[in-house]
Formats: sequence, C-alpha cells, structure tokens
Amino acid sequence: MHMKQIFLALAMILLVSLPAAAGDYLIGEGDGLDIAVWGVKELTSSVKVRPDGKITVPGLGDVSVSGQTPADLQSSLSIRLKELVKNPIVTVTVRDITNSKVYIFGGGVKAGVYDLSRRTSLLQLLCTVGEMKTADLKKSYLKRNGKKIRENFYQLFITGESDDDPILESGDSLFIPLLMDKNVFVLGGVNLPKAIEYRDGMTVMEAILESGGFTKYASQNDTQILRKEAGAEVSIPVRAKDITNAGKMELNIKLKPGDYIIVKESMF
Repeated sequence: MHMKQIFLALAMILLVSLPAAAGDYLIGEGDGLDIAVWGVKELTSSVKVRPDGKITVPGLGDVSVSGQTPADLQSSLSIRLKELVKNPIVTVTVRDITNSKVYIFGGGVKAGVYDLSRRTSLLQLLCTVGEMKTADLKKSYLKRNGKKIRENFYQLFITGESDDDPILESGDSLFIPLLMDKNVFVLGGVNLPKAIEYRDGMTVMEAILESGGFTKYASQNDTQILRKEAGAEVSIPVRAKDITNAGKMELNIKLKPGDYIIVKESMF
C-alpha cells in the first residue's frame, strides 16, 4: 500500500471513529451498522444487529456486538480479520439507532422513552425531562435488569451531589412518582388561612407571613405544627412570639410537605 493510501485510510478512521468515541454510544439490538474494510470490497457490508445481539460478518460469521461502542467493535474486528487480511483497516459506523432506549414512568413527570444516542448520566437525563415540581425525587429509583441500582434522586438533582451519578444503559427504567402532598396548610389565627405550595427550606414563619400574618386575636406562642411521621401524627409546638419579638430564629422550624400549621386564638 502506498504512503498516500495509508494516509487517506488513517484519515478516514479518524473521521468515522472519533464522533462515536466522543459519545461512547453503546450498540444495541436493531441498530444498523456499516462495516468497511479498507481496500477489501468483499468484506464491506451493511448489517442490522439481531435480537440475540449479534451480526454476521463476511469471513468471520456471527459476531456479538450488543453493548460495545463502535470504537470497541472496530478494534476487535481489526484483530480478528488479521486471519484474512494483512493489516486490515476497519471502520464501523452506526447508521440507524433503533433500540438503545431508557424508559421514564411513575406519574411525577411526563412518561416517555428517551433515545440513548450518546453516553448519558442519570443527572443529564433528569435535566431533560421537564418540570419536576410534582415529582417525588426522594422516592424515585433507577432500575436495571429487574434490580434497583440507584434510589433517591433528591441530592443528585436538587443539591448537585453528583458523586453517585450512574451512566445509563439501554433498557434502564426510571421510576419517578408523583409527590402526593406538595402543600403546607396554615389554619386558625392568620388573616388568610390557605394551602401554600411547599418549597425546599420553607420555615413556619414564612408560611405564616404568606398567609397574611397573625390576626389580633392570635395566641402566637400557642402555634403548633401537625406532621405525619412513620404513619403517626405528631404535634410540634412553635413559640412564634419568641421568634418575632426576641429574634430566636433557631425556633423557626423548617417545614415538610403535608405539614399543618395551627395558630390558636384567644380573646384575652
């Protein structure tokens, strides 16, 4: 082979293989592949990955390809084809992507199927699924081959703790349930008793202020939070007057979704 032909062949490999390697795309069942062996027309073919994860390559027979990147397959074919061709130069191109998908369900976000066309982490996918206000991230999980491999997406998505951010694989399922109660409720001695959409970090005094503040008959230090914990209802006393008048902000309790704030009233 002349030097000019070698240079052109190497350039072709770079043009074809680098985009695939950059995305780390994993070949899956149903994908269409173009396989070319430089200078050997008889070994060049277009194939589709069968349900068993294999393709048929001229001169080699059946070859397992599912789960490999194009670059990995290119390398393994180059080694095997040395039995037939001296110094084979192989290129692998993914022509049709049909079966590398991740499934999203559960009601907390819009259900759908995500095409896994490149290397994608769990966080990257969560950033594409749209509004998450009604999603219960703490009860969400990632399932693979029938097993939960990652539970509770809250820290990953809300606070950005990405130490455990798995790379998704074809066939993975994301269960993201609906947040059943996303409100807190303020009742009793406030000017505008109401339900307020819960926000992360919301405190009892913030909720009371959003409900118009205390009435003139409110017994501020007789405020309480009713909260369900482990299936039982607990009452948490709040000395609201000490918070506002004495500046004891450590008493300004952080709320949880579903909390009821009850402000008692007194005529004296």
